[in-house]
Amino acid sequence: MTAYSAGSHPSGYVREETLAQLKSAGLPIDGLRSKSWDEFAKSGAPQMDFVFTVCDNAAGEVCPVWPGQPTTAHWGVPEPGAVGSNPEQLERSFRDAFVMLDRRISLFLALPLASLDQLAIKKEIDRIGQQ
Repeated sequence: MTAYSAGSHPSGYVREETLAQLKSAGLPIDGLRSKSWDEFAKSGAPQMDFVFTVCDNAAGEVCPVWPGQPTTAHWGVPEPGAVGSNPEQLERSFRDAFVMLDRRISLFLALPLASLDQLAIKKEIDRIGQQ
């Protein structure tokens, strides 16, 4: 399984707090870049089976039409960079966002996708987003 990340309004850079959190979790950071979700709605983009919007702001935005009609869900996460400029608050906020998403992704990966129909999968990924 391959995961991608993009945003509706990319900043043009990957925040240092994001890189620090990923590194501390032992995840690779080489080649990460800020990108628009439009990149994944274009012809020739990787095929998406699932699309999860995570920014609290994204729930009210109109998402692109995703090629291949992937299953979608909103997994709202408070914007970690919106807590101000206090370094300790920022670190905690980025860590909290990471932990929340890591837990949801783990729950998603534990789903018996091969034995569920599309409606059941949609119900389960929506339920995960509410946790």
